[in-house]
Amino acid sequence: MTIANMNSIAEFENHLKTLPGSNKGFSDQAAAHQDILTKPQGSLGRLEEIAIWMAGWQRQVKPSTDNCQCIVFAGNHGVAAQGVSAFPPEVTTQMVENFKKGGAAINQLTDAAGATLNVVALALDKPTNDFTVTAAMSEEECLSALRAGAKAVDKDTNILLLGEMGIANTTSAAAVALSTFGGTVQQWVGYGSGIDEKGLKLKQQIVANAVDLHTQNQNSSFDILRTVGGRELAAIAGAVLEARHLSIPIILDGFISTAAAAVLLKDNPAALEHTLVSHLSAEPGHKKLIDVVNKKAILNLGMRLGEASGAAVALMIIKAAVAAHNGMATFDEAGVSANE
Repeated sequence: MTIANMNSIAEFENHLKTLPGSNKGFSDQAAAHQDILTKPQGSLGRLEEIAIWMAGWQRQVKPSTDNCQCIVFAGNHGVAAQGVSAFPPEVTTQMVENFKKGGAAINQLTDAAGATLNVVALALDKPTNDFTVTAAMSEEECLSALRAGAKAVDKDTNILLLGEMGIANTTSAAAVALSTFGGTVQQWVGYGSGIDEKGLKLKQQIVANAVDLHTQNQNSSFDILRTVGGRELAAIAGAVLEARHLSIPIILDGFISTAAAAVLLKDNPAALEHTLVSHLSAEPGHKKLIDVVNKKAILNLGMRLGEASGAAVALMIIKAAVAAHNGMATFDEAGVSANE
């Protein structure tokens, strides 16, 4: 049974406990292949590391980027009514229409990167509950969002890009990160879509209040997503888990998608081994989050848009890594001495 068909929290937790790993045989073969290409060993730096990593997860010496899927999940948040965002909630729906019409940044970037873009809107007419008052979602609502995320994954994709859209979802992501990893609200809460200093203080207090309210009921990844997450965050977590069982490598976007994926570490410390972080977001909590999950961002361009925009740009780097790995001649093929 796949994650897309699960019917209970127990099934979700079982899928999270039983994760397949990378194939070391293929990654070792890919590393050996790198060593005989016409270049000094290690001279392409992290490009070599990425190609070897891709080979292990795709279970082939020469990985492929022919079929790249980008999914943007969209959801609305009840906590938005407290003024934690510079934009009103209706912007979520408006931006989804913009995605569908091809007018957003992510449309241009996925076109440039050669990725198929899928936009999944999740009950936009029914925002989650205000999580400073009660849990953001019921158990069934959270399971439904997890299933939607898993169902959106193309089982034939070579690499998956995950992004989001949702007014107030940096507030939710900060609450998820604080609930998962601890620390202080100041470490996790940033300016999001562009609030002022007064708005930042309000947002910090709201996140602190929410975590204080729910902390006694946050014993698992599912609990955290249900109490302070959002539908799009839960969907990202579902997609991450589904991709793992399909051995599909993932490029995470910025703070929100990283937080949504990282909550899975609450139950399994190996849950993100098949993921790369595309870029270091300008959202301040992202640097701490990357450090906590022991990842290294591919890019640092000062981006903070979301929409999987950083993931799409990073895909171009990953394609470069794979192209060099797959296309370069070996020393023997080129008639070049490996000792010169």
